Amino acid sequence: MGAHPKGDALIKDNRISQRTLGQWIADFPGCLGSKVKDTFHGQLPFLFKVLSVKTALSIQAHPNRELAARLHAQFPEHYPDNNHKPEMAIALTQFEGLCGFRPMDEILGFLRNVPEFRALVGNEAAEELQSADGDPGRTSLALKKCFTRMMNCEKKLFVDQLNMLVKRISEEEAAGKDTSGSNGELLLRLHSQYPGDIGCFSIYFLNRIVLQPGEAMFLGANEPHAYLSGDCVECMACSDNTVRAGLTPKYIDVDTLCEMLNYSPAPVSAKIFPCVRDNADPCVYLYDPPVPDFTVMRIQIPSSARQYTVSALDSAGILLVIDGEAVATSAAALSDITLTRGSVLFISANESVSLQVTSSSGMTMFRACCLL
Repeated sequence: MGAHPKGDALIKDNRISQRTLGQWIADFPGCLGSKVKDTFHGQLPFLFKVLSVKTALSIQAHPNRELAARLHAQFPEHYPDNNHKPEMAIALTQFEGLCGFRPMDEILGFLRNVPEFRALVGNEAAEELQSADGDPGRTSLALKKCFTRMMNCEKKLFVDQLNMLVKRISEEEAAGKDTSGSNGELLLRLHSQYPGDIGCFSIYFLNRIVLQPGEAMFLGANEPHAYLSGDCVECMACSDNTVRAGLTPKYIDVDTLCEMLNYSPAPVSAKIFPCVRDNADPCVYLYDPPVPDFTVMRIQIPSSARQYTVSALDSAGILLVIDGEAVATSAAALSDITLTRGSVLFISANESVSLQVTSSSGMTMFRACCLL
């Protein structure tokens, strides 16, 4: 949902002559709101998605603006635009992902307990990491060395070690042993989805995070991550730039990924992004990341409410209905619009939408916008 040239949203109302959202915005740039229009040069600055993840989505990171411009200039076939791509995932169901480097004690624990993992990193790099513990500067450099060693090790070495690890964990599980010290359940699951993929070993470097519905994670530039399972809404800057290195059949760019990553260990708790209840409207919860491109609002209309107004903002927005039904009216609309699960509205800047709620259990909606 958005106006990126590679996925310009189609307008469903055939009374409107423009076929796509991008064409509509080009013809009526004032719909963005004056600040958004000037700041982002007449472009809608965000993309809004719903993801339903059954098999893991690649280990990846997104470049900052400077790196994006360089990658796009050098390899436009792999990096289709020159924008950064910070993004936020908000869980709709229980949602599982990998995000950021684990605390040092966890990584060192896996280097001790998982000999197959240590074999890929190598004793020298592993000992360097051990001796750097407690010094943030040295830790980052040693972590980079360990991760880069693993990602670049010879194919035969890592396939042999992965097969040994899978065999060992399978045998331990069959014998009823606890395999959590080797992250056994996740390792076997990823290996069944991507057999022989180096990305299976990334679980020993990266935090496994499980979000409950309504919880979010924000992924800034250079943050390593992968989505593993569950449903989420995702909002991001308007870009398609992704640097991948595993758990994917797509183009892999290991050197760029290893060079660009943020090698700062942090616990899972630091990766959960808080939402804040809006002072002006108790039905609204704000997810406001530290980038100007987008903000997401979760709108939770209680079952007792029959009327609700989606308030006007000085920004274009995209409204997505997750649950519930209503009839929407707006001064800008050609007629009333029936909203049900999965309905998507584009709301121009400074337009409000009145809802007559028809479902007995209230409504859940998400609204992406740009609050400059």
